Parts: sequence; structure tokens; C-alpha cells
Amino acid sequence: MKYTVFLLAGSLSLLLSCTMQAPTNVRIHGTWRLVSGTTITKGVSTVTDYTKDSKFIKIIADDHFAFLKHDVNSPKDSSNHFDAGGGAYTLNGDQYTEHLDFYSDRNWEGKAFQFTVSISNDTLTQRGQEKVEGTGVDREIIERYVREK
Repeated sequence: MKYTVFLLAGSLSLLLSCTMQAPTNVRIHGTWRLVSGTTITKGVSTVTDYTKDSKFIKIIADDHFAFLKHDVNSPKDSSNHFDAGGGAYTLNGDQYTEHLDFYSDRNWEGKAFQFTVSISNDTLTQRGQEKVEGTGVDREIIERYVREK
């Protein structure tokens, strides 16, 4: 009887130790298309649908990321709005930090932005703070991307 109790307790401990491991890195490598973004500034939420008037992609490689955005229905002259940026990133579990080394607005360059990321099926959700001194930007963002095929 004692042997059975010890065997059962040992088996249960082994099972729990296998299922309660520290989180591993989210697999974020690839090309992602931004479909929606929620910005929360001073408690006010604004939702943007990125599937209508613009196309925004983020490419995440081994240790660098880049994003590109342009208006899909803009004139073909110089008034076409184009936005791009990128740099190095770190990923530790679900904590993703972008180090913005390049950006079309130089006020954002050299800044680090920390996010919590998760993936469900083909959807990447990125949530964190954007704060850029001297620009008035201090907000929470929640972005949803789908993996490009």
C-alpha cells in the first residue's frame, strides 16, 4: 500500500513538472499583415481597420524586424503616403522588445518598445506601450496580425 502511494505521488509530481514548464519563445518568424489596431490614450480607445485603406506588413527574421505601410487607394504621384521602419528585436518567452533603429519619423529612432505577444492559429497579437518623449505619444496599443501565406 505504501509503495502504491509513493508511486502515485511520484508519477503525479513528474506529470506536473512536465506540464508546468516555463513558457518558450513564441514562434514569430515570418511575414505578418496588420489587420486591426486598437490605440488607448487616456482611457479612450480608437480601433483602426487596416484591411480597407492601407496595407501594412511586418517581417520578422532571426533577430531583426521591418514594417512597411502604404495607402492602397492613394494617387500615383508624390502624395502617396508610405511609412517604414525596423531594427533589432529581442524575444524572451512572450516578451517581445523592438529596438527601432530606422523609421521615417526620426523622433522614434533609437527607442525600445516592449510588447507581450501571443499567437493563436495564424493570428499574432502584440500588446504594449508606445511612449515617445517630446512627441505627445503615450498610449497602449493592441495590434492583430495574420500570417501571410
